[in-house]
Amino acid sequence: MTKYTGFIGTYTKGDSKGIYSFTLDTVLEKITDVRLAAELENPTYLTVSSDNQYVYSVVKDGAAGGVTAFSLDHHTGDLTHLNRVLADGAPPCHVSVGKKNKNVFSANYHKGTIDSYLVNDDGTLLPASSIVKHHGSGPDPRQEKPHTHYSAFTPDEKYVIAVELGSDKIYTYEVSNGVLQEKNQLSVKAGSGPRHIVFHPNQKYAYVMTEFSSEVIVLGYNEHDGSFNEVQYISTLPRDFHENNQGSAIHISSDGQFVYAGNRGHNSIAIFKVDETKSTLTFVEHIATEGNWPRDFAIDPSENFIVASNQESSNLVLFSRNPDTGKLTLLQSDITVPDPVCVKFLHA
Repeated sequence: MTKYTGFIGTYTKGDSKGIYSFTLDTVLEKITDVRLAAELENPTYLTVSSDNQYVYSVVKDGAAGGVTAFSLDHHTGDLTHLNRVLADGAPPCHVSVGKKNKNVFSANYHKGTIDSYLVNDDGTLLPASSIVKHHGSGPDPRQEKPHTHYSAFTPDEKYVIAVELGSDKIYTYEVSNGVLQEKNQLSVKAGSGPRHIVFHPNQKYAYVMTEFSSEVIVLGYNEHDGSFNEVQYISTLPRDFHENNQGSAIHISSDGQFVYAGNRGHNSIAIFKVDETKSTLTFVEHIATEGNWPRDFAIDPSENFIVASNQESSNLVLFSRNPDTGKLTLLQSDITVPDPVCVKFLHA
C-alpha cells in the first residue's frame, strides 16, 4: 500500500466538530484529505478494531460521558454511529479494544476507574459489565486522588493493565466475561505520574511514560502472573531544560528497537535505542514537534513515518522515520486540525 488512512481525536471546546480523518500518501510523503469523519463532543481518544471494521471513541454527552461505537467503511473512511454507553459524570480519557473485538476497556482520569464492556457481534457495546474504582493518592498536588490514564490488554490478552497516574501504580487485572479481578500491582517512583505503557514485542519488558517526572520507566514483565519489576528510569528531557513539561504519549517500533516519547512543554519527541539483550534504553536525540503541546503521535503501518498532534497549536506534523537509526526527519508541519489529541491509523 502507498496510502494509509488515519483518524484524529480532538477536544471540541474550540473549532473542532469531532473525529477527523486524513490520508498519508507515502509516495508524495504528504498528509492530504483532512476532513470531519464523525460529529460528536470531545472524542479525545479512540481506537480501531484489528479488522478495521469498528472504531470506539470516548465521548462527552451533556453531563454524562462514556464510549461510542462506530462502524467503519475502510475504503472511504466514513464512520457510522452504532450506539453509545454513558454514565453520569466526566468522560473517560482512554479507550482500547481487544484483538477479537469482544472486549472494550476505558480509563477515566476524573473518576479513577476502569470500565469493561463486552461487544456484540455487530460491534455495538453492551452496558459496562465491570467498573473498578482505584484508591490512593501521591505527593504531587495533581495526585490528590486516583487518576486512571490507561487500560488495555497485554499483547497476549491474558491480562488487562491499568496505569494509575494519581497514585503512581501499575495494576494488572484478570478478566472473565468482562469482569475485572485484580491480580497484581506495582508502585513506581512517588510523584512520577505514570501515564501510558507499551510492551516490547518479546513481551518480557514494558515501557511507561510518566507525566510529572518526564521519564520512561523500563519494567520487566512476568507473563505468567502479570507482575512487573523496575529496571530503569531515563529522562525524556535535556539536562538543561527546567521549564514546565508534561510527558504525553509513548510508542515502540514493531521490531522492538526504538522507543519514542512525547514531551509537552519541551515540545519534542525523545528517541531511545533499545538494548538487544537487556531491553534498557539509551537516548538517541530529541526532535521538535513544530508546534505546542504534542499530545500524541503514531507510527504509520509502514513504520517509515510518524504523525504527531500538537494540541495547543492545532496542527499535525509529519516526519519520515529511519528504521535503522530510529531518527526522524521533518516533512510537513502545516496540517491544520483543531485541538488534536489522539492519532490512530487503520491497520495494514
